[in-house]
Amino acid sequence: MTDGFGTALRDREVGAHWLVHTDGTRRRLPVERWHGPAEPATAWVVGRCTGPTLDLGCGPGRLTLALTRAGLTTVGVDVSPRAVALTRARGAVAVQADLFEPLPAEGRWRHVVLLDGNIGIGGDPARLLRRCAGLLRPGGSVLVELDPPGSGAWQGHAHVISGRHRGPSFRWARVDTRAAPEVAAAAGLAVREVHPAGRRWFAELVAG
Repeated sequence: MTDGFGTALRDREVGAHWLVHTDGTRRRLPVERWHGPAEPATAWVVGRCTGPTLDLGCGPGRLTLALTRAGLTTVGVDVSPRAVALTRARGAVAVQADLFEPLPAEGRWRHVVLLDGNIGIGGDPARLLRRCAGLLRPGGSVLVELDPPGSGAWQGHAHVISGRHRGPSFRWARVDTRAAPEVAAAAGLAVREVHPAGRRWFAELVAG
C-alpha cells in the first residue's frame, strides 16, 4: 500500500473508506477484511508460495501471517508505520520501507506478492513488476491480484476518502487479466497462470 491508505488503516470506525480515481472510478476499500484473517480466496496464492516470500504493500499483514503460518520465511513491506505495527502485532515480520528503495535479501526471494490492488503502487505497473523481478532469485515468481477481465489498464492519480477526510493524491494504476500479458512482457515477465477465485482474479508471473 502507499501511505495514502494510512488513514483508512488507522480510522476503522469513521464510516466507509473509498479509493477515488481521477478517471471517475470509485471503489470501496475493504478495510475490515484487511484487518481480519486471510480470506479463503487467497489460499491459491499461499499455496503457490514454496519458499521465502516478500509481501509488498502488506497492510495490516493478514497475508504475511498466513504465509508465515504456512511455514515460509516471509517479510511484509509497507511504507505506512501503522501497517507495519499492525503486522508485527500479529506476530509476523515486517519492515517499513518504500519498495523502490533497498530491501532485505534482494535477488534471493522465491516469491513476491502484490495483492489488494497493489499492482497500482507507484502508478506504473511495468516499472513495479521490473522492480519485483529484480527482487527474485532465478526461477522465482510474482503473485499478483488483477482486475476482472474487461477494464483494461489505467494509470493516473487517486486519493482515499475516509469518512469526511480526503487524503493526499498519489499515483495509482489498474491492470485487468487481459492487459496483464502486455504489462508483464514490458517487465520481462510472462503470465504462467491466471486463477479466478469468486469475484477476484490472481495470476502468477515468471521470467519470460
